[in-house]
Amino acid sequence: MDSLLPAIPAKRYFTIGEVGELCGVKPHVLRYWEQEFTQLRPVKRRGNRRYYQRHEVMMIRRIRGLLYDQGFTISGARNKLLELTQTERQLMRSGASTDETLEDNEHSDEIEAASDKPLAGEADAIDTHPMHRPGLGSVLSVHQELLQIRAMLTV
Repeated sequence: MDSLLPAIPAKRYFTIGEVGELCGVKPHVLRYWEQEFTQLRPVKRRGNRRYYQRHEVMMIRRIRGLLYDQGFTISGARNKLLELTQTERQLMRSGASTDETLEDNEHSDEIEAASDKPLAGEADAIDTHPMHRPGLGSVLSVHQELLQIRAMLTV
């Protein structure tokens, strides 16, 4: 599925049109999915324009795969994503090292999506991102950065 989609460029924010092209989904479908999947919360700026971050683009690709390729219903895909997110959080809490988690985890993009904290240096996103929670553990933020760097290197 992902091999048919274009590579995700190394950018901080993507417009809804860009995300639609990167994920093979029309903008009205993305707006609908925002209502159905609580994990999708793009930053909204002037004129209610949506700006998606890389982890959200990866989450949209995962949702697309569940719905279009694996035949899940919206409800089934929502439950599957929640299950994957809970599994990843349990792995993080269990004390598994980052290397073990990366090697053993076939869905490493869900860890990134589960973390709502922007990358270090994205000060403008910290105040505007609706899912930002101050005090999120540094291990999770470091892990998120490592996953994003890994994704950029493999593209």
